[in-house]
Amino acid sequence: MKKDILKTSIIQSSLVWENPKKNLKNFAKKIELLYGRTDLVVLPEMFTTGFSMRADGLACDSGVIDYLKDHAMRGGFAIYGSVMFQIADKFVNRGIFMRPDGSSTIYDKRHTFTLAGEHEVYNKGEKAAVAEYLGWRFNLQICYDLRFPVFARNTSNYDVLLYVANWPVPRINAWDALLKARAIENMSYCIGVNRVGTDGTGMDYNGHSQVYDVLGNELLNQPWEEEGIQTIDIHKSQIERYRSELRFLEDRDQFTLN
Repeated sequence: MKKDILKTSIIQSSLVWENPKKNLKNFAKKIELLYGRTDLVVLPEMFTTGFSMRADGLACDSGVIDYLKDHAMRGGFAIYGSVMFQIADKFVNRGIFMRPDGSSTIYDKRHTFTLAGEHEVYNKGEKAAVAEYLGWRFNLQICYDLRFPVFARNTSNYDVLLYVANWPVPRINAWDALLKARAIENMSYCIGVNRVGTDGTGMDYNGHSQVYDVLGNELLNQPWEEEGIQTIDIHKSQIERYRSELRFLEDRDQFTLN
């Protein structure tokens, strides 16, 4: 089934520091409010722990896959968010796009955040990932990826850029500006979901989750700095219309990533 109008829900939430059990319980309550009412639910980065470098003992395994699959199937929607994930003796910051039929697309964060030492704990991903759902194509991204436009360049004709993040207050102006830029330069919707609250390192977060359309227009009230859920319709016909009228993507440069 294909949909021209995709109902998209953003959950902007605080996170309980390094406590997967409490976070999964808290998000279950929020996700259940959306059962049968939306097509896509987007959660923040590392939604089970906050942006922690203590992966050993806290990283998720297949249990989080079952958790997302259960909610997606019962809710009738897809879900995207990232978690610290363990593979054998290695860890990755893994984005999981779970569909209601139980199938999923996996994306391991390409750009690990060296300023916080993420590269010392988590292996970086090797490739980009595009998830297909209801006739839409979603380029899956995580937080620091936002600073690297070549990695997001729309050479695969995707419709939506999805960024999930723990992006702190001191650099929130960059978050606002870069999300908008990614939408405009790629002629796609750009959805960014950030957390709020304070983490265990004392870092503060103020959300500013946002949806930008193909022309860079804000579709949510800005700035949004509190916990909450917002749902908005995005339109495939708008993408097709402006790409037909404004053929900027036909002049794009081609890049090969190593």
